[in-house]
Amino acid sequence: MENSPAFLFLNNGWRWRHISKDLRINDEIRAREVRLVGENGEQLGIFPIKEALRVSLEKGLDLVEVAPTAKPPVCRLMDYGKFRYEQSKREREARKKQKIITVKEVKIRPKIESHDLEVKTRNAERFLKDGDKVKVTVMFRGREITHPALGKQLCEQMAEMLKDIANVEREAKLEGRNMIMILSPKHE
Repeated sequence: MENSPAFLFLNNGWRWRHISKDLRINDEIRAREVRLVGENGEQLGIFPIKEALRVSLEKGLDLVEVAPTAKPPVCRLMDYGKFRYEQSKREREARKKQKIITVKEVKIRPKIESHDLEVKTRNAERFLKDGDKVKVTVMFRGREITHPALGKQLCEQMAEMLKDIANVEREAKLEGRNMIMILSPKHE
């Protein structure tokens, strides 16, 4: 019964929904005696569970077990539906404030022309200004792999061109047929 699933009836029929049971409420509380805390945080004392449920019914509130490991368990009088709503609202606000950093990739070849490198650098600059990390990948084909110094030189050149807005998070390193360098935006 601890994490039992429940059915929710909707207009379009039955839909399976998992209801989280992180806090036990009302009849789910198994202890014989509980320490009761009022809705404003005041201590009401130790009550038998039936008496605590009666008090919660009289006040029109839910009895919520907030500290099940305490001796006796601590239960609080609160409007559980309102509590869950406010909790989900706080979680939504916290998610809104999070900055999601994505990694954008700029692919270049060892025989890239200088103008093409400038275009790729401008793209990387735009990504960095948007707050994203940039993964610079130098792709080697055929016998180009015998000259990894060319790829390292390109990575260093790109890092030099972006040094005022980016930090080199990971130095250029050969992985298979690709040389990879990661740049992260500088934080002011």
